[in-house]
Amino acid sequence: MRWLLMLTVVAGWGISGSRVSAADPIETARLSEQVLGELMAIPGKQIPHRLLEHAQGIAIIPNVIKVGFVAGARRGHGVVLVRDAEGEWSLPQFITLTGGSVGWQAGIQGTDVVLVFTTKKGVEGLMRGKFTIGADAAATAGPVGRNAEVATDGHLRAEIYSYSRSRGLFLGVSIDGSVLDVDHHSHGMFYGSPTGELPGHIPESAAHLRQYLGELTQGNHPRREEGGPVLAPPAPHRQLEALRRGLHQNAAQLHRILGPEWRQYLALPAEVVDPAGHPHVDVQALIAVEQRYAKIVANPAYQQLAARPEFQSTHELLREYITALTAAEPGLELPPPPAR
Repeated sequence: MRWLLMLTVVAGWGISGSRVSAADPIETARLSEQVLGELMAIPGKQIPHRLLEHAQGIAIIPNVIKVGFVAGARRGHGVVLVRDAEGEWSLPQFITLTGGSVGWQAGIQGTDVVLVFTTKKGVEGLMRGKFTIGADAAATAGPVGRNAEVATDGHLRAEIYSYSRSRGLFLGVSIDGSVLDVDHHSHGMFYGSPTGELPGHIPESAAHLRQYLGELTQGNHPRREEGGPVLAPPAPHRQLEALRRGLHQNAAQLHRILGPEWRQYLALPAEVVDPAGHPHVDVQALIAVEQRYAKIVANPAYQQLAARPEFQSTHELLREYITALTAAEPGLELPPPPAR
């Protein structure tokens, strides 16, 4: 029965492949910024800034769905931003990702995919039409870390570096053979004009995503555009919000494998799980929760739980969120100390 259900799901994806571009472009743009923010929020797990500074294009495809049993299929809807000769980023252009694989795979997976194009040739090939990863350009698993060098290729010879975050039953993602295609229909719906023409209007989500990518690719120090103001590094509140969202999502995955008593024991403060976010988070309450996680790690009786990736990723994000909140807290406004 399970096999029959899985085959039915795969067949359904095959029939609905033409509807990939029907995704809401407004939601796609919003999720793309969220995915990039969460990927860059954790120190030591980021795309290296050196790689971003040399990027010629960046594609972000949130929640690529992979359904597989013997034959697998991938479907995703995302955006690509391209750098011009002056180093400025274009507005998001909509793309679809489709592909398949063969092998003994079973499950349904949602994976966020980020592709960093290092050459003009690669990204221009994508913008001209259908682009097959592995045929038109090879993709290499990207390095991570705030100060990481590109260990596999010190001179950035790889045309595409790929990053992924899996939320389903598979570990990792393979994208060779996947096809990227410009989605002209979504572009027209979103901008009110055909691809290649000036937009009828620029939606707020598109402007925010382009601005955020510009902040990320300025380098580690503020710089001044000729004749313009000093451009600031990425805003701390954006990093905090990305960490909060990531922490909430990972904690939700952890809670799915826990019983009610454990869920209560490891529950996050209400303001962290509020989908609207919250301007004030009780750092001491978060510290108390982190201490519970630390007790589990230190106790051999709970190693089965401590070894779970859901637990480890939630614990890591919890520590990073506390560190970021503490750093963002304003100092005391005091008069000069009394005279000796």
